[in-house]
Amino acid sequence: MSVNPLPILLLAAALAVSGCAKRTKPPGDAGICYHVVPQKDGSLKYNKLVDAPSLERCAANLEAMRIQFLRMGGNQQEIYGAYQANFLFLVKEGVMTSTSLEGPRYVALVRTGDGRLAVPGAMPQE
Repeated sequence: MSVNPLPILLLAAALAVSGCAKRTKPPGDAGICYHVVPQKDGSLKYNKLVDAPSLERCAANLEAMRIQFLRMGGNQQEIYGAYQANFLFLVKEGVMTSTSLEGPRYVALVRTGDGRLAVPGAMPQE
């Protein structure tokens, strides 16, 4: 049986190109929660927010900060954070996480009907 090498070569080329893509990695400091601020030059500024024992606690502190900014008249609905080599993205739907700024994002926490954050599946389905 003969195998066509073209699909294998295309897959190898695609993997090689994707390996060259820029990946912005967050700090990996254990237990430190950062508020991440994109700068005009494209760089990121990491502001230490709190010491946090878990990703969920970091997300809760970032959410509290976001709400406080809104109460003070701010308009930023979405913010970034970082915790133990993971970026956190606080968005309308909840909290997404990724190991790089440009990489795929995964659900970490979802918003309940009243806007609070919860672990996916923790709330009863209606």
